[in-house]
Amino acid sequence: MLNLKFTRNPPLVIEKLQKKNFNASAIVGNIIELYQQKNKLQVQAEQAKAEMNKISAEVGNLMRQGKKDEAEIAKARTSEIKENIKQFDLDFAAIEEKVYELQVQLPNLPHDSVSVGKGAADNEIVKRLGEIPVLPENALPHWELAAKYNIIDFELGVKLTGAGFPVYRGKGAQLQRALINFFLAEASKAGYEEIQPPLMVNEASGFGTGQLPDKEGQMYHATIDNLYLIPTAEVPVTNIYRDVIVEAKNLPYKNTAYSACFRREAGSYGKDVRGLNRLHQFDKVEIVQIAHPEKSYETLEDMVKHVESLVQKLELPFRILRLCGGDMSFTSALTYDFEVFSAAQKMWLEVSSVSNFESFQANRLKLRYRDETTKKPQLAHTLNGSALALPRIVAALLENNQTPEGIKIPKVLVPYCGFDIIN
Repeated sequence: MLNLKFTRNPPLVIEKLQKKNFNASAIVGNIIELYQQKNKLQVQAEQAKAEMNKISAEVGNLMRQGKKDEAEIAKARTSEIKENIKQFDLDFAAIEEKVYELQVQLPNLPHDSVSVGKGAADNEIVKRLGEIPVLPENALPHWELAAKYNIIDFELGVKLTGAGFPVYRGKGAQLQRALINFFLAEASKAGYEEIQPPLMVNEASGFGTGQLPDKEGQMYHATIDNLYLIPTAEVPVTNIYRDVIVEAKNLPYKNTAYSACFRREAGSYGKDVRGLNRLHQFDKVEIVQIAHPEKSYETLEDMVKHVESLVQKLELPFRILRLCGGDMSFTSALTYDFEVFSAAQKMWLEVSSVSNFESFQANRLKLRYRDETTKKPQLAHTLNGSALALPRIVAALLENNQTPEGIKIPKVLVPYCGFDIIN
């Protein structure tokens, strides 16, 4: 949620949000108009309070002079003014509520380095590493490899639940577990405290990290209990710090969590949703940091390097993109996406987003740190990243490592898997 300090420079806010293809003119204009109304009411309220204090003093003088009738008239006037002041308070509250309703509709401001663009085609490639493997002409996409080696059963998932809920079995299930344990172990080495969070959250948690209001209808909602299945472990983990004041000397806080993730993926159709490319339930290891505002962009770079190290250890060709304004999330100030190349499909697959939200989530969460100099609470910065999401990593691993003998497992995973080939 944007801090209302932005009203000091409305044109700048409107200009910055245009990078996200968001026209903020009407909302910002309405907020400023509401605050102008509030300022006028504030002046009237102060005048009323001053008049009431003056009349109250006069009542005492009139009583001492024996002018009871005039004193009673003055008392009646103070009662009338008190009622007016109560109404002012109600009007203030109504204005604040309207401002808040408008405020939460505004996306986060993009960082100055974010470029103008409409969508994914306009993202900037900032790094690319690894050789794209050359596969034989009869190379299979991962969904056919999954069937050939009986490691992922998509049809059984349809029977049990529906499309987008695959069943992993045998070495497929072991590969999933190996990747999860590998990612958690690497995060632990990097100083992240592991969390095992709930898979459902309440409305306050969804609002705190910006998933609610759910304008796109992507969250699964258990309506009777008003709970939401998490789309990412970012939601419960970041909400650990909701309504908390931390000490600046203890920053940054670093957490990692494995969880199943649930997304309706409404509106996703076509060839790019085949197999593991787009699921309703998938596994992911998340990293989250709560950082000092002066160091949050250093933290972002460290998180990007951590994700990069994971992809390199898996021996996958990858590229890093800095997202343009039109492809960024509602809450992000700056996002880097990681994509790996899936050789049989001949396409890049997104496997991670690493983002700095600056104080946007913290403002919703009321997450603050106590400044060591002033001792005053200030909004912290929040960051998170996928480290990593499993489905497309598995898709690329299966496709890129297929051989006539079977699917080779990257060396770094062998200790976690207990085997070096799927055959």
